[in-house]
Amino acid sequence: MAGFVRHRRSKRVIANFSGFEADLLRSLAAQLIELLHNESAVAKTAVDPFEALLDFSGPTTEPDDPVLARLFPNAYREDADASGEFRRFTEGTLRDGKARAAGTVIDVLEEAGLPPEPTDEEIVIDVELDQETAEIWMRALNDLRLALGTRLEVDEGDEDRWDALSEDDPRAQAHHIYEWLGYLQETLVHAVAG
Repeated sequence: MAGFVRHRRSKRVIANFSGFEADLLRSLAAQLIELLHNESAVAKTAVDPFEALLDFSGPTTEPDDPVLARLFPNAYREDADASGEFRRFTEGTLRDGKARAAGTVIDVLEEAGLPPEPTDEEIVIDVELDQETAEIWMRALNDLRLALGTRLEVDEGDEDRWDALSEDDPRAQAHHIYEWLGYLQETLVHAVAG
């Protein structure tokens, strides 16, 4: 895969994914959505939209899951009460936004022709994103990369640790996916800015 590039005649950005790559992205996005909706912080769906706007019953403590703690860090590191209040008013909405962004990745891939189930056929999924959708993808790729990096315990400057792993080591394979997500994110940012 060559990453994202700006289309010569339009302001859209495009990328071509193999069926395997597209399915991998869909799987990662689906796993993130599941994680985001698997705790009590998910915003409640109320019948009355006005009531939903006034529902500030979100969580007040940092999530136990390290990925969620990384995606939703404390707003005030030195003030637990202020962090709790900030979290109560914002985390449910932030979770919903991150889940919608990951859902957009899935929708775009499927609209571009990714079959519902993985296939042995050699297919190419051509993705074309307008400015707004590209920005949503940037946020989703960032969240996916943060989630995977947290699970792998990636640290700045630890390239030697990853290079020393055997190619058969599942951690090495997961780290390759982490690097690939970074590559996609970087090429998308350059294509949108270009």
